[in-house]
Amino acid sequence: MNVRIEQSWAQALAGEFDKPYFVSLADFLHSEKDSGKVIYPPGSLIFRAFDLTPLDKVKVVILGQDPYHGPGQAMGLSFSVPDGIKAPPSLVNIFKEISSDMGIPMSGATNLEKWARQGVLLLNASLTVESGRANSHKDIGWQIFTDAVIKCVSDNCNGVVFLLWGNFARAKKELIDSGRHHILEAAHPSPLAGGAFFGCRHFSKTNDILLKEGKAPIDWQL
Repeated sequence: MNVRIEQSWAQALAGEFDKPYFVSLADFLHSEKDSGKVIYPPGSLIFRAFDLTPLDKVKVVILGQDPYHGPGQAMGLSFSVPDGIKAPPSLVNIFKEISSDMGIPMSGATNLEKWARQGVLLLNASLTVESGRANSHKDIGWQIFTDAVIKCVSDNCNGVVFLLWGNFARAKKELIDSGRHHILEAAHPSPLAGGAFFGCRHFSKTNDILLKEGKAPIDWQL
């Protein structure tokens, strides 16, 4: 199957695209669109996280669950929305924690591409969603694919910082070689977590780890 994805990822994940689950997934998405359903993000942005963060550039992984399901929000990067779109509550809380942790005033920008270009893989476990229906594509095969992505990073990179927020993300810990990588866990930034995310200091901790690994820290300021 011909999938448009950045070259290093295309090579590393080549075996996935012809597996029955992925063929079925692609067929499902085509049929949903043909039936008139609105799917986010647009097809050209489904693999945007991979395009911006090649495999050999990955320094940090931030795992989300699925894309935002409102108009104009989803852009192929976990937690990110295009500039000019109101920041969803989880993103607001992420910015609050960065400000508290790092002393960084946030500009109001909501597009996280700057992070992605520095080596932060902003990966959702499901890469598509039906308009207005959160988590509607959780069972169509994406999680098989993104589990393979997580394992690919674990097997092919060294010293990556995995930020696992909430029980869903924490469950992916078994895919990661903790002898080669660093795993930081916290509550989800969603307001539904009752503020338990605050104080995790994952952003400064990530940069401390990267410096110890001899890597450039992430400039979290937008």
